[in-house]
Amino acid sequence: MVDISRRTFNRVIAGAAATGVAKSLSAEGSSRHVVVVGGGFGGASVAKYLRIQDPSIAVTLIEPKKVFHTCPFSSHVVAGLAEMDSIAHGYEIIRRAHDISVVHNTVISVDPGHRIVTLKGGDRILYDRLVMSPGIGFRWNDVEGYTEAASEVMPHAWNAGPQTELLRRQLRSMEDGGLVIVSPPPGLYRCGPAPYERISLIADYLRREKPRSKILVLDPKERFAQQEKFRRGWDLLYSDMVELLPLSEDGKVVRVDAGTMELETEFGELHHGAVVNFIPAQRAGDIAMQTGLADASGWCPIDPITFESTLIANIHVLGDSALASPMPRSAYTANSQAKVVAQAVAALLRDQTPPPSPSFDSLCYSLVGPDYGIKIAGTYSVMNGVFAPGEAPPKTEGPNARAKDATSAKSWYREITEEIFG
Repeated sequence: MVDISRRTFNRVIAGAAATGVAKSLSAEGSSRHVVVVGGGFGGASVAKYLRIQDPSIAVTLIEPKKVFHTCPFSSHVVAGLAEMDSIAHGYEIIRRAHDISVVHNTVISVDPGHRIVTLKGGDRILYDRLVMSPGIGFRWNDVEGYTEAASEVMPHAWNAGPQTELLRRQLRSMEDGGLVIVSPPPGLYRCGPAPYERISLIADYLRREKPRSKILVLDPKERFAQQEKFRRGWDLLYSDMVELLPLSEDGKVVRVDAGTMELETEFGELHHGAVVNFIPAQRAGDIAMQTGLADASGWCPIDPITFESTLIANIHVLGDSALASPMPRSAYTANSQAKVVAQAVAALLRDQTPPPSPSFDSLCYSLVGPDYGIKIAGTYSVMNGVFAPGEAPPKTEGPNARAKDATSAKSWYREITEEIFG
């Protein structure tokens, strides 16, 4: 642990006691303490698997929200196929089952030199190693007019919770015949196929409830993940309800006006929506940026064996914020990375060498309709110091495969959330 006087150590403990951190620091007399920032799929998983790897390591998980709403299946809520409580998960089971101190607070700063995390309110927590899984942040104002305030009128709904409910309410209150505009994000972002699953499920809602309405997709990219499969599904299920304008057809939005619900494209075309789902460009989570873990790309470079930051020692970054391409930024990938990180951190705390050849799995399901699924699976390893994809699994096509994938999506969600949150 960091060389710090006993008086200073006791002051940190006393300040943290109100949040329950003191128990974590002194659990079973442990002299090794790992703090995990972020309680999503990556953070909650690494906290659990650290305790499984080595129960003598004290683990503190810091997450502002007492209830975590998952991004997977949040578009089902938007489209009226599920309720918010179906994607809500708490931390009590993971706390009790694995003796993890869960602190519901916000990290406002990290002092890497002294290995101290400071919470809102002033409490401070010492760590031997810090694991960050803070999700994504947004590049506000990359598009003129799209501010955080504008997102309360034109919701992104890319962090599940109040924004999910807002977009759902807007769709419900829209008159039949209204135009829904969806603008997917450019560059690297969380879950490549997710904007197009959302478009699909909104189309399903409109077909059922407001059949005279249409969706206009203004996409700043020329291509997107699983494009052919989504386009075939749209043609089959939604006929002429969905219109897609890619980059080459003036799909790049350069200005938004939340007051008039207008979007202006690169060549000066104006589009007015009754509902606008604008998903902005993304970057690493705020605390990762503030700590200095991101490079010029806005994402966090890492060692591929241990996920330790290449910019700041003793801090590991996984999940959406990490630069781990070509692995997708997805829930399953974050969970897979967490198991590798837990093993690596436990080894490093024992002054041992982490396993040299980690492997990772990716599995993602997208729904084009309630009974029409798309499966994306992959494996990844580390070769010559970089992440490399494994051999692609065989593709499955046809009505039976699509129906099976739609059913499997529900099983996948239930299994991964039960694994992590109990």
